[in-house]
Amino acid sequence: MTEEIGSVKLDYSKYPGKDYYCDGGVEDEILEIVKKHSPAEYGKVIEERRSWPVLYHLSPLRENIVDWLPMKNTDRVLEVGSGCGAVTGALARKAGSVTCVELSKKRSLINANRHKECNNVTIHVGNFKDIEPELPKDFDYICLIGVFEYAQSYIGGDTPFHDFVKILLPHLAEGGRLVIALENKYGLKYFAGCREDHLGTWFSGIENYADGGGVRTFSRNGLEKILKSSGAGETHFYYPYPDYKFMTALYSDVYLPGKGELTNNFRNFDRDRMLLFDEKNAFDGIVEDDLFPVFSNSFVVVTGREPDVKYVKYSNDRAPEYAVRTEIGRTGNEIRVRKYPLNPESREHVRGMAAACGRLTERYAGGRLEVNRCELAEEGEDVFACFEYVQGTPLSELMDQCLERDDLEGFHKYFREYVERIGYHSEYPAADFDLIFSNILVDQDRWTLIDYEWTFGKPMDTGELAFRAVYCYLLENEKRKKLNLDRILESLHITEEDAERYREQEREFQKFVTGNRMAMAEIRDLLGCRMMVPQKQAEKYQDSEAVNRVQIYEDRGEGFREEESRFVPEAYQGENRIELELTVSGEVQVLRIDPAFDSCVVRIEEMTFNGEPVPLEKKKVLQVNGRIARPATLIFPTTDPNINIDLRRLSRQPENSLRLCMEIVRLSTAMAQEMADAVKKLI
Repeated sequence: MTEEIGSVKLDYSKYPGKDYYCDGGVEDEILEIVKKHSPAEYGKVIEERRSWPVLYHLSPLRENIVDWLPMKNTDRVLEVGSGCGAVTGALARKAGSVTCVELSKKRSLINANRHKECNNVTIHVGNFKDIEPELPKDFDYICLIGVFEYAQSYIGGDTPFHDFVKILLPHLAEGGRLVIALENKYGLKYFAGCREDHLGTWFSGIENYADGGGVRTFSRNGLEKILKSSGAGETHFYYPYPDYKFMTALYSDVYLPGKGELTNNFRNFDRDRMLLFDEKNAFDGIVEDDLFPVFSNSFVVVTGREPDVKYVKYSNDRAPEYAVRTEIGRTGNEIRVRKYPLNPESREHVRGMAAACGRLTERYAGGRLEVNRCELAEEGEDVFACFEYVQGTPLSELMDQCLERDDLEGFHKYFREYVERIGYHSEYPAADFDLIFSNILVDQDRWTLIDYEWTFGKPMDTGELAFRAVYCYLLENEKRKKLNLDRILESLHITEEDAERYREQEREFQKFVTGNRMAMAEIRDLLGCRMMVPQKQAEKYQDSEAVNRVQIYEDRGEGFREEESRFVPEAYQGENRIELELTVSGEVQVLRIDPAFDSCVVRIEEMTFNGEPVPLEKKKVLQVNGRIARPATLIFPTTDPNINIDLRRLSRQPENSLRLCMEIVRLSTAMAQEMADAVKKLI
């Protein structure tokens, strides 16, 4: 009736004799993996197997959802629906004992084999309703991670969700907490085109599960009503982002996300999805209107006494020696900020933060950039860095506000001040390589550097640091690409060769930080999930005239404006040829030509300005948002191809004429991307 695998005990006294649900052969594959490989090797296995179930069950990011809970090493934990043990290991490291309940024997064997070193884990195999009467009533935590939504199937009755809570509550010790993690039926990702996580259908939760099914998720209000009517008492909501499965940040009602923070939204790994709108922009509006608790993709609900933790950010997609957890908590009126190592290998990295604080404080003494204070503290064997909680607005947000107002001069004023402040005592042998705009908080004339974990003990060129800040800023948001990068490079006295060298340096830095591990976005691509854009599909059914249109933008020193753009009638001479003759004012600095509304390859046959050939081979005369294969051949893996001609580098008159003849071939975005990647490797 029992079995021991390593130090883990399995109790089969309530096992019905067969597994009533199974993912098939993939569970045998996962069992073989955990028998042959240590947890430290799971990342490599995930990349090699390219399998959604392997990623889902073995990713270390799964543990984040419980890692932040304030458990003591004497606490007793009940984990209902422990599955393959995605979070069991984290619970075992934090608590005194972990009691698991799991219906599937195969999954329990996977759990036991992957955690066989844990001497505080017991797994009861069988139906929860059969096991529950014999469970103790003194658990400090009861965890339902991705389980509560299935209550309709295995609790049954007319009110299964209420009954489930009522059954569990008596098993809590005095002061104990019930922890529930599940999807929000009105999560923004579902409106944007992700399928419902359990049923695999579109809009099922939004449509209130009109077609039935054995799963139910809830809105925040719906979940609150269930818990209140079930006698759960005090409840506290947290908001895992992007969702609870692969959480990288956790927000609360006390600490909600700021505008511009929610940029990592392509997190579906199991199925194809649609992309109906830009979730980042939608989240920005939701945050501005204080609606994030309504549209958060997932919830974590904690009953009982409110935890001190108000915000957590995980950086465990890095190499082990740099993996940390950043935590903001509140005890009474005191707000604390701490960084914890996520494993023994990263302790030295955390220790180095206090040393970095000292070096940077010395460097900027007498300057106009303050450094957030940092001290080391220890709890038993654990070391963590304590930071002062600083009020202010991220510099990136202030810059975004300038761009939204088309106040480019305001942006550059902030940028000039940034360069001046970070450049103070640049000869000093200490520099923070990660001086990005979001790491600086501005409170009137007080600018404070709040994060400096990538500080090196050597001088670094201010222009290089500023270029990296701009480079990262532009990568984060498409809207920011209205900036004229040439102007920034000129102000920093950086050549295009310098810029390319810095970009390569950034790529090497990212490899250094991640230990050459794949980012989750890269893993998503490996799994082959498609991103379907209905707008693109609709355009394929439109007349070619709706897609084969040429749009012209003119920049007179204030950037391109959509409302001032124009279409050129009769520019297309058939499906694959464009001929243009434009009159261009001498005030126009940059002329942008969008040759189509689809991915394509363009070959320029003729381009003359005032009768003279445009020197396409000359650097910066021609800039595109695709790949330049040769001076006259352009590849665009985007449905919004742009050809920018910098007229400032040509001889302009008060009135000018531009003649342009091009051959154009429309392609699928995937094919165009493959061509662009191939060209990149060649050059």
